[in-house]
Amino acid sequence: MTFSSPIRIGVLGAAAIVPMALTTPARHVPEAQIVAIAARDPKRAQRFAKRHNIPRIHQTYAELLADPEIDAIYNPLPNGLHAEWTIRALKAGKHVLCEKPMASNALEVDEMATVARETGLILSEAFAYRYHPLTARVKAIIARGEIGKVQHIEAQFSFLLPSPNNIRFKYKLAGGALMDTGCYPVSLIRHIAEAEPTVERAEARLFSPQVDHNMTADFSFPDGRTAHIECGMLSPKLFRSVLKVEGDAGTLRVLSPFQPHVFNLLTVKGKRGNLRERVSGRNSYELQLRAFIKAIRGEMKLNTDATDAIGNMRVIDAIYEKAGLKKRGT
Repeated sequence: MTFSSPIRIGVLGAAAIVPMALTTPARHVPEAQIVAIAARDPKRAQRFAKRHNIPRIHQTYAELLADPEIDAIYNPLPNGLHAEWTIRALKAGKHVLCEKPMASNALEVDEMATVARETGLILSEAFAYRYHPLTARVKAIIARGEIGKVQHIEAQFSFLLPSPNNIRFKYKLAGGALMDTGCYPVSLIRHIAEAEPTVERAEARLFSPQVDHNMTADFSFPDGRTAHIECGMLSPKLFRSVLKVEGDAGTLRVLSPFQPHVFNLLTVKGKRGNLRERVSGRNSYELQLRAFIKAIRGEMKLNTDATDAIGNMRVIDAIYEKAGLKKRGT
């Protein structure tokens, strides 16, 4: 492989997110080439490959990882399988873009990070929103002091998933609202605060034993800032994705901070008056894929690397503990 050659990517599993997060964006990224897929059901893999123009099908995940003509792996498997197959991919010499959350718990992510460090390969958690201009715009407004000193941050991501047999409701596969939707608000709050919070309180509403369909949590930071998240998968409001940052001189709000390429609205009431705008940008998944490739080529450092993923999972683990629930994967 040379820097002028496309990064050849293999896909672990025919998950529903693959077209949105990888194969469709890759059409606009000539530096990426989706070359192979493997799924538990080879017939499903065949259908999927035909539909999305993936040239090669492997009969097993292990066979995919052994393919010498693959440079990187996209891992959209259920949360509970992220650690095992990401570690195996890294040990097979493949860079990995792993769907969020990175693993079942922080210990697993730490093991993944160790292998990535030992192999010198790129391991990234797929928080695509981080690469959209909206996120940088929010941070820039806060950094220039438009709303004064930040005092409180709130983030929510909730939707309605009326599908009780969905893997996201399965404890053995590391499911739960905090894992699926809540990892986003946790990630965003940490990214904005540029610090790690302490979980002060958490409350879960349960879908089944140990599986939360709704979670709320309150955080504190060493400098006195506070934060709050809410997430859910049985939301009566169908869909809610919001960010609010309160400063001592104003307030910043964002509608749809996690899907900014679909729609977003940024409003600020601050020192310079009122601002209301939409921040344009390419598809977040396309931007994520471009960043992943640049990282592989040594052209940039990702802010969704294994170190950041460890921080995110530590907060998630602590929320479950505060809510009186087990960490996933235990």
